[in-house]
Amino acid sequence: MEMKGSDIVVECLLEQGVDTVFGYPGGTILEIYDSLYKYQDKINHVLTSHEQGAAHAADGYARATGKVGVCMATSGPGATNLVTGIATAQMDSIPLVAITANQVVPLLGKDSFQEVDITGVTMPITKHNFIVKRVEDLAPTIRKAFQIAKEGRPGAVLVDITKDVTLAHCEYKHLEPEHIERRNYTYPTSTIKKAIEMIEESEKPFVFVGGGAVAANASAELKEFVEKIDAPVTDSLMGKGAFDGTNPRYTGMLGMHGTKASNLGVSQCDLLVVVGARFSDRVTGNAKKFAKHAKIIHIDVDEAEINKNVMVDLGIVGDAKSVLSALNLLLKQQNHPQWLKEIRALKDQYPLSYNPDVLTGPYVIEQIEALTDSNAIICTEVGQNQMWAAQYYHFRRPRQLITSGGLGTMGYGLGASIGCKYGKSEQYVFNIAGDGCFRMNMNELATASRYNVPIIEVILNNHVLGMVRQWQTLFYGKRYSATVLNDKVDFCKVAEGLGCKAIKVTKKEEVAPAIQEAMDYNGPVVIECMIQEDDKVFPMVAPGAAIDEVFDQNDVNE
Repeated sequence: MEMKGSDIVVECLLEQGVDTVFGYPGGTILEIYDSLYKYQDKINHVLTSHEQGAAHAADGYARATGKVGVCMATSGPGATNLVTGIATAQMDSIPLVAITANQVVPLLGKDSFQEVDITGVTMPITKHNFIVKRVEDLAPTIRKAFQIAKEGRPGAVLVDITKDVTLAHCEYKHLEPEHIERRNYTYPTSTIKKAIEMIEESEKPFVFVGGGAVAANASAELKEFVEKIDAPVTDSLMGKGAFDGTNPRYTGMLGMHGTKASNLGVSQCDLLVVVGARFSDRVTGNAKKFAKHAKIIHIDVDEAEINKNVMVDLGIVGDAKSVLSALNLLLKQQNHPQWLKEIRALKDQYPLSYNPDVLTGPYVIEQIEALTDSNAIICTEVGQNQMWAAQYYHFRRPRQLITSGGLGTMGYGLGASIGCKYGKSEQYVFNIAGDGCFRMNMNELATASRYNVPIIEVILNNHVLGMVRQWQTLFYGKRYSATVLNDKVDFCKVAEGLGCKAIKVTKKEEVAPAIQEAMDYNGPVVIECMIQEDDKVFPMVAPGAAIDEVFDQNDVNE
């Protein structure tokens, strides 16, 4: 049937199973918003307070559900306000489709009102992007965008549509989405055999898990593999929950703020099996000294990641779920009791610790974990709040930790938590924030209150930019340049002014009751926890150092 372009956009979203869109309207995208009004019984639009919040909400929705997140914005500043959120999703391989509108074709490239070349702007930060200038190309382009976002290594795709395309008419025929097969390369039999040989020769194997295992839904295969090779397990920030954080084999996170057990264990192992991780500098420290005693097997769906940051002994390119299944089929049971005993000794010798006498970030995280039985979705901002959440909350399953890993986007978590709650309404959703991050996008509390989204925002307020101050303390002679936030802003009053319930916590004994009160409240709640300005995240690896040079508070005091 013949249909207007703007209606085709919404019909294509429905084809793809989209039930929720996050966005902000404007002049060039008005036709699409008019169509959304007509289809409001079939698709839910969430009006955020800022376009960046829309991108983060779509990203959080995608991370929590495994579906493609969708956000929308108008041309010019509307489109450019999506850029940080698009880059955040792309860096962490999150399937996202951003739809923008632009000026009519005759006005492109003429500095027209609110015109910007958003495809040019986003080319380096998307998996692919499109500009649609003919209505006949509209449906095929949107379908292709969703396919690209989902297939292989997921990522962000932008579709820019000129306004005259949204006004034009053409024939539209409903199509069911193509089934996207897992990207399985035909591994040479010799490659799998070589991996089996390396595993059987190993006496001290270690498994390092990244976000690729989450994206591939490979948790069951990973657990079987780990038990078969009888190894301990560490993870990256993005890999959390792929392997159960309460399992005795789990040693904690690896890298700059990883545990001593993980950093020292990986440095002592003779085989490191890496599943869906990209060897970020935050994980490897000095890459030339990373796992220097180990042979490395790297499993990744993206061939470009093999030997990019760390040279490996064997690269296997393919979907993590499929590769692990192939290995599990051929693997015989391995046994490494002495190695596991050594790792347990490291865990016992170097537990995570914090000052028990005062209110701290780790204590707050532990109370959240206790009251949610490790089952909540935990969003974070970036910095100390993020690291404490990663260290002290034990994630039992994939898609529980929602955080900006690669880009490290301050202001990410609040919008993301709203998206998570739309995707997983039955689960408690917390956002762990520092006061510096909260200032960035706290306007999204207005979104939460407008729709009465029952998220719980926990602000760890130390009146400083905590992680930057930590670096200034340790490496910059305590020269606190532009990191002190000790001003007159009252976050509880801000929260109440934006329509949310607010609770201020100043003592340890107030933490658990505040969390319980927030969990019992049917609406958005802000809990402001006043912590000390010089609390630090330990352990830590200095920039440029090897991960086995990890130190903690005790080492600093010596």
